[in-house]
Amino acid sequence: MKLFNFTVGLLSVAFISSCDTADGEDKFVLPRIANSGIALPYTVLGTGNGVEIRNGGFGSAAFAHPANEGEFYALTDRGPNADATGGKYFPVANYTPRIGHFKLKNDGTVEKLGEILFKTPAGLPISGRPNPAGYGATGEIPYDLSGAVLDYDQYGLDSEGLVALKDGSFWVSDEYGPHIVHYSADGIQLERISPIGIKTGTRKLPAVFAKRWANRGMEGLAVTPDEKTLVGIMQSRLYNPSNAAAINKTLTRIVTLDIATGATKQFLYKQEFDNNSNSEITALSATQFLVIERDGNFSGDGAVMKHIYKIDISQATDVSGTDVTAENGYLVNGKALEANTWEELTTANIKPVAKTLAVDVFKALGNYPHDKLEGIWLINSSTIGILNDDDFGVWSDATNKIKAKTLSPTIGTVRDGNRLYIVKF
Repeated sequence: MKLFNFTVGLLSVAFISSCDTADGEDKFVLPRIANSGIALPYTVLGTGNGVEIRNGGFGSAAFAHPANEGEFYALTDRGPNADATGGKYFPVANYTPRIGHFKLKNDGTVEKLGEILFKTPAGLPISGRPNPAGYGATGEIPYDLSGAVLDYDQYGLDSEGLVALKDGSFWVSDEYGPHIVHYSADGIQLERISPIGIKTGTRKLPAVFAKRWANRGMEGLAVTPDEKTLVGIMQSRLYNPSNAAAINKTLTRIVTLDIATGATKQFLYKQEFDNNSNSEITALSATQFLVIERDGNFSGDGAVMKHIYKIDISQATDVSGTDVTAENGYLVNGKALEANTWEELTTANIKPVAKTLAVDVFKALGNYPHDKLEGIWLINSSTIGILNDDDFGVWSDATNKIKAKTLSPTIGTVRDGNRLYIVKF
């Protein structure tokens, strides 16, 4: 046995680990990693309007490999995209959202071991283009860079949350439906669970989740340690009953889903700032989780908020109500939950989940230059790896439609990229 010491953020941590396994292979030892993190490898997908587009994009979620120490999965979202009037440009129109399989090596580098592309039930690759009406449409119109309208994709996914099960299969949550999709180890769709009213499968989420804000859907997904319950978190408030009427701009929802029965529960999570972003949820126990809550700012342009909270749902109020088919969900004072102030909800004896700050990422690392902190790899009971979403290295541009994504929209010249940081919580 050997004692390994290393620094995590501003904290010193020690691990005891054997160097060799019984069969002579090296055992994974968490290496010493600088606060600047480790770059994930990428390839080049191509160029669009003269801009290099990267693959890349592995930062929307992360999950520990269920069996292999030092290995983790990381998720892409729908693919390279940029803002267009009424929708999005998709410079790689047929890009297939996917899971990357990575290994943190003892020498402090990250190796990509493989990719798992998402496929239809028939085994055909899907795209990240929006769903058509009736199948989870957000109202976004897909365009190519010439401005031509692309086909919608019934199986399209804007993947954001990831769970890897011991049987080799995956659960993924997204921002369209929002959908929670079960994929085989090879990426073939086994089941798609969507809000009531969406024409996907027989098992459903409560109808109110269809009120999600476009591009701010179910951003995080976790599974309890017994692998019996999925736990999803919405990125921001629902537009419930509408954007204007949803006056409580810090109220966000958590949904739990019993995998065996399909039964759901709902809980409220209170954000620190209006319209903030919850980007990840990771299970510590059946009732305790880590949640990323962040703004969309870069440290190169000023103050940032990149926090990880430990939450507990055990004493929170289940706000499912008795009718999961209700378009606006459970009502308080005759109004949707999002139309009530926190004071009104407290008077109605509704408690949000308890939360305490686990990591201020900027302070722990001395800096955090990325805008989108989105993935948590739970390494052990006190240590996590965190990943950023680099948006495939592209951004929206009013003139050229896309441009290279840098670490500052105003003064940056350094390209953003996926990086792994190790922090203690």
